[in-house]
Amino acid sequence: MNLPKFLKDDLPLFENIINDLFPGVKKPEIDLGRLLDQLVASSKELNLQPEKSFIDKIIQLYDTTRVRHGLMIVGPTGGGKTCNYKTLAHAMTRLKDMEIFDKVNYHILNPKSIM
Repeated sequence: MNLPKFLKDDLPLFENIINDLFPGVKKPEIDLGRLLDQLVASSKELNLQPEKSFIDKIIQLYDTTRVRHGLMIVGPTGGGKTCNYKTLAHAMTRLKDMEIFDKVNYHILNPKSIM
């Protein structure tokens, strides 16, 4: 849950701290099942390239939504924020026949409009 919060240069430092705290423990592989396949298919359907870094960011967003009630996606213009959440929503809606997924609705709010 902390990886999306870090800058790219801070990731190796974080990994080293985790390795120091938990020596010999390997990071578990998470099986996303059909979601991963659907993320790639949804990317292609939305005319996006399913690069590994893009899919990884979508998975980070998915993990965050599972433990938070709301979130804010921030980043530079053209950084892929809109494509990220729209691809995730498209993929999860496509998997609504599975028990753990539902049709996804999202609402965009301008944080400057909320006092």
